[in-house]
Amino acid sequence: MRLLIRPLRVALLLFATAGLTACGTTAPPAPDTLAAVSSGAPEYIIGPLDTLDVFVWRNPELSTTVPVRPDGRVTLPLVEDIAAAGKTPVELARDIESELDEYVLDPIVTVMVRGFSGPFDQQVRVVGEATEPRAIPYRSKMTVLDVMIEVGGLTEFADGNRAVLVRGEGEQQQTYTARLDDLLRDADITANIPVLPGDVLIIPESWF
Repeated sequence: MRLLIRPLRVALLLFATAGLTACGTTAPPAPDTLAAVSSGAPEYIIGPLDTLDVFVWRNPELSTTVPVRPDGRVTLPLVEDIAAAGKTPVELARDIESELDEYVLDPIVTVMVRGFSGPFDQQVRVVGEATEPRAIPYRSKMTVLDVMIEVGGLTEFADGNRAVLVRGEGEQQQTYTARLDDLLRDADITANIPVLPGDVLIIPESWF
């Protein structure tokens, strides 16, 4: 899946990263949030481009596998159009049951997510000098090492120790250092930091 992020925003983020280094200002290290994240794993929220298995008990003709359209909706047998994005699988199952109740006696529906994309605020996005920059669905206890494995590591032109992790939006936005060279090339496990849903990892190109 290609990264879905506005080119202008990417350019601004990369420019800001270069500006921090040029001015001699170093972003602080990312806080150790792993304990807080692992204390309670959130329920999965369905997003556009997810693939769903919809099973209707005792009604195989109504059971199907469908993709969530870019507009966040799905079309099912006897249910022409229903919103799926932004709901948990259980919430969507209950909504489908309500729609089928007109045609099926006491419908029992189960929704399972087969292909995961998730909404943007549940993804970790990687831009810049990664081998395969893209958006990754967030998983519980995910770290920057997991993210870099997903994107195939750094390119030969990457300046991994100038990478930054951008967290939050607007006035709540924070920028942290991410020592990717130390982690991936020097096997310094202390450089492995937790990531959170919605994080953006920016990897600049080396100046030399």
